[in-house]
Amino acid sequence: MTQLRRFAQVDVFTALPLKGNPLAVVVDGDGLSDAEMQAFANWTNLSETTFLLPPTDPAADYRVRIFTTARELPFAGHPTLGSCHAWLAAGGQPQGEAVVQQCGVGLVKVRRDGGRLAFAAPPLLRSGPLEEGKLSQICAGLGLKREDIVNHQWVDNGPGWCAVMLASAEQVLALKPDWSRMAGLELGVVGPHKVGVVASRLDEPQFEVRAFISGDGVPEDPVTGSLNAGLAQWLIGAGHAPDSYVAAQGAALGRAGRVHVQRDGDVIWIGGDVTPLVQGQVTL
Repeated sequence: MTQLRRFAQVDVFTALPLKGNPLAVVVDGDGLSDAEMQAFANWTNLSETTFLLPPTDPAADYRVRIFTTARELPFAGHPTLGSCHAWLAAGGQPQGEAVVQQCGVGLVKVRRDGGRLAFAAPPLLRSGPLEEGKLSQICAGLGLKREDIVNHQWVDNGPGWCAVMLASAEQVLALKPDWSRMAGLELGVVGPHKVGVVASRLDEPQFEVRAFISGDGVPEDPVTGSLNAGLAQWLIGAGHAPDSYVAAQGAALGRAGRVHVQRDGDVIWIGGDVTPLVQGQVTL
């Protein structure tokens, strides 16, 4: 039986409307079947749609299920921040100082830093260098020479991400993927901005990031929290990035996403602004 359910649509990783990654959130998701959730996510045609549910773990404040247009994900970053924002806006009260989200990878902490939210990067499920066969496919799909890839790593925290580093942000932005050769890739590409060019303001990016996703109907993601979480663990851990930095993503799609990374002890926090755009109800 259908009913009216609270609904929100927010723009994540931006303080400017229409410049981040949109997320649809069904605040009252309890009672919907898997098929109904997937059908609604397919209908919204966004990179992700989430459904908020009562937690089954007493340590969690709420539970979230995350769907692309084609499948369910165990974890994703911009849905984590956007869902938390929608839950708080709907009157949610955390048990402790941090909000605790339950999702497919377990419990994820989200902290509030002024008006910005940040989630604790979940542990990597897979790390280490990429196989040469995978690198050959990436080069073919992106029109790169093998020597263009200056570093590479598995950075999988649930969605299956692998990543390559190029020498510059300009190279990252110039990429024109051949989608026919990208099948099966969940690929992040990162490149540094020139030293001294972007260091004048704290919100200027030190890295440019792009996320290419096969088989989900949205082949390039505007701003990707899960990928940036995996990248941060790799880049900071390997000494390629400082403990605190800002990554830009979405410029190739006309967006201006900003991901704020901060290592605090053993935890890496992935932060961003969330801008609400739509509030209302849906019949589901």
